[in-house]
Amino acid sequence: MKKLIFVLIWVLALEPVTGQGNNSKELDFEEYLAIVKKFHPLVKQAGLVVDEGKFKLMKARGAFDPKIAADLSEKDFKSTEYYNLFNAAFKIPTYYGLEFNAKYEENSGYYLNPQNTVPEEGLYSAGVSLDVTNGIFLSGRMAALRKAKIYRNQSKVKRDLLAAEVLYEASTTYFEWFAAYEELLLYQNFLNNAQFRLRSVKTQFNAGDKPAVDTLEANITLENREIQLQQAQLDYYKASLKLSNYLWAENNIPLEITSEVVPNKSLFEEVNNIWLENELMAVENIQQNPKIRFLEYEVGMLEVERKLSANKLLPDLDLNYNFLTSKPEEWQAINTANYKFGFNFSLPLFLRKERGDLQLAKIALEDSRYELMNANLEILNKLKAVQGEITSYRNQRLKMNNLVSDYERLVSAERRKFELGDSSLFLVNNRENSFISAKLKEIQVIVKYLKSQAALLRLTTEY
Repeated sequence: MKKLIFVLIWVLALEPVTGQGNNSKELDFEEYLAIVKKFHPLVKQAGLVVDEGKFKLMKARGAFDPKIAADLSEKDFKSTEYYNLFNAAFKIPTYYGLEFNAKYEENSGYYLNPQNTVPEEGLYSAGVSLDVTNGIFLSGRMAALRKAKIYRNQSKVKRDLLAAEVLYEASTTYFEWFAAYEELLLYQNFLNNAQFRLRSVKTQFNAGDKPAVDTLEANITLENREIQLQQAQLDYYKASLKLSNYLWAENNIPLEITSEVVPNKSLFEEVNNIWLENELMAVENIQQNPKIRFLEYEVGMLEVERKLSANKLLPDLDLNYNFLTSKPEEWQAINTANYKFGFNFSLPLFLRKERGDLQLAKIALEDSRYELMNANLEILNKLKAVQGEITSYRNQRLKMNNLVSDYERLVSAERRKFELGDSSLFLVNNRENSFISAKLKEIQVIVKYLKSQAALLRLTTEY
C-alpha cells in the first residue's frame, strides 16, 4: 500500500493532462484491482452476505438449544390459600425430535386440583418426549437448519458474484482510462508534429520555397489537431474521474487520481499473463461457475421444502414418558411403576392444505430445476462466445499492430520526401490521418480484448 499513498491523494482536484511528464507514476492494473478488492465499499458490502449466512445458521441452530423454564401460580382469597403451583423444568431438544427433560413440581393449597397433588417435599421427574412423524423424518426446525446450512454456502457464492460484478466494472473502467490515455498521447504527438511543420512551412514560404497555400493548409491541420487534443484531454479527464469511483483507502476515505498517475503502458501483456490460464480452463470447469452453484444451492433448499411439505401429509403423533420420584438422590433405584405417560394424535381428514403446499413446493422445485438447466446452457454458450472474442481480438491486435507499423513507416517516408521537396503537404497529412485512424483502431481492439478477458473472469469469478 506504500505505492498507493505515493500515487494517490484524497479528494484532489484533477487537472487535464497534456502528456506524460518525467514525474509520471504508473498504476499497474493488478495493483489497482488489489486496491478495489481491499477497500471498495461494495466489495465490503458483498462480504456482509457471508455474515448474514453465518447468523442465519446460528439462528436455526438456536431451535436445538437447551432450555430452562419455571412457572409459578398462586391464588389467595380471604386469608385462604386456594393454590400455590410451582414448576421448574430443564429441556434438551435433539435433532431427530427426541427431547430429554427433567422437572420439579411443588404444589399446595386448600382448593388444589387433585391431579396436582405431590409429596410435601415436591415431585421430581425425568423422561423423554418424541415427535414421531415430524421428528424422526423431518420437522420444521430440522428443515430450517438444513436450509440454513445450504444458505451459508450459497451466501459465499453470492458474495463472489457481487464482488465479481464490482471488479468487472472496475476493470472495464481501467481499460477505458488506458484507451483515453493512449489517445491523448497520440494526439499530443501529432500536435507537436503539426506545430513543427507549420513553423517549417512558414520559414520556407518566407524563403520563397513554398507557396502561401501550404501555410494555410499547415495552419488548418494544426487547428484540427488542437481540437482533437482538447477532446482527448476531456475524455481522459472524465475517464480519470470515473476510475476514481473505485479507489478508496482505509476508513472508507475516497481517493482521486492525480495528474501524475498514468496507466500501465504494457497493459495488454500484463492482463494476458494474468488471465491466460483461466481462459483455457473456463469451459472445462463450467460446473464451478458461481451462478450455476448458486442455482444448485437454490434447488437444494427447495428440495428440503418439498420434503417438509410431503412429511406434513403424515399424521401428527407425539409420545412422552417420564419417571417420577420424590427423592432425586435415589435415581438408581427408580420404580418403573411411578411414571407419567401420554400421547397426542391428530390427522386432518382431507389434507387439502397439506396437499396444496406439497404441489406448490413441487412446482417451485421444478421451476428452479428448469432455470438451472437453462443457465447451464446459457453460461456454456456465453463462455464459448467470450473465448471466441478473445481469440479473434488477439489475432486482430497482431494484425493491427503490423498495420500500424506499416503506416508509421509510410508517414516517415512521406515526411522525408516532403522535406526533400518530392511530396506535398496534402500527402503528408493524408498519411498521418491514415496512421491516426489505424492507431485508434488498434487501441479499440486492445480494449475490446481486455474487456472480453474481464467478461470471462466475471463468468468464473476468478478475480
